[in-house]
Amino acid sequence: MAEKDQQSAYPANGYARSGDTEAATAAAAHDATRAQRKKKRNKCILYILLFIVFQTAIITAFALTIMKVRTPRFRIRGAAITDFNAGTAASPSLRATITPEFTVKNANFGRYKYRNTTVEFFYRGTRVGQVSVPNSKAGWRSTKRFTHSAFELNLSGSPQLAEDLTAGVVPITSTARMGGKVELIFIMKKNKATNMNCTMNIVTATPQSFSNILCR
Repeated sequence: MAEKDQQSAYPANGYARSGDTEAATAAAAHDATRAQRKKKRNKCILYILLFIVFQTAIITAFALTIMKVRTPRFRIRGAAITDFNAGTAASPSLRATITPEFTVKNANFGRYKYRNTTVEFFYRGTRVGQVSVPNSKAGWRSTKRFTHSAFELNLSGSPQLAEDLTAGVVPITSTARMGGKVELIFIMKKNKATNMNCTMNIVTATPQSFSNILCR
């Protein structure tokens, strides 16, 4: 009787223990596959996040550099003085032909097409002349230099002029507002205007010249 009970404690066939092993192996393989898939999924998510960060950095840099519209700068660089004739402190007068040289500095990644502009010149608050700058354009990230026309400077009868002639320096100021459009890489156009306010001195000693040109 004891022998029968001992025999019944073992499986009826030799496959029961083998089946348990196969099931355990299959479960382990399934877990390994799931872990591998999860690892691949996490890598994909990481790559997507890195791509988004990279694209955001590229777009931000693009917006802050290439697509940023900067205000061009319109300035007086110098001037040629001809037909100069200065009076004395007793009879103050000053006559000269002034041919200014201008610059338009364009720091944008696109052309700046500016419109006709009038530049006015003043001596101690009194307008003494003007020149016209015709419409044109300044190229990508470049500075355009040009002269277009001259004006006749004619001063006389001012007590301050007598002092300036004695000192050998006649102060002149100029103002202008230039309007135009910036064409960014042929895609976007944006209106941009620039103001010019310059101070300078006419040095009356030979050779006559413009000095101390300051613009803002």
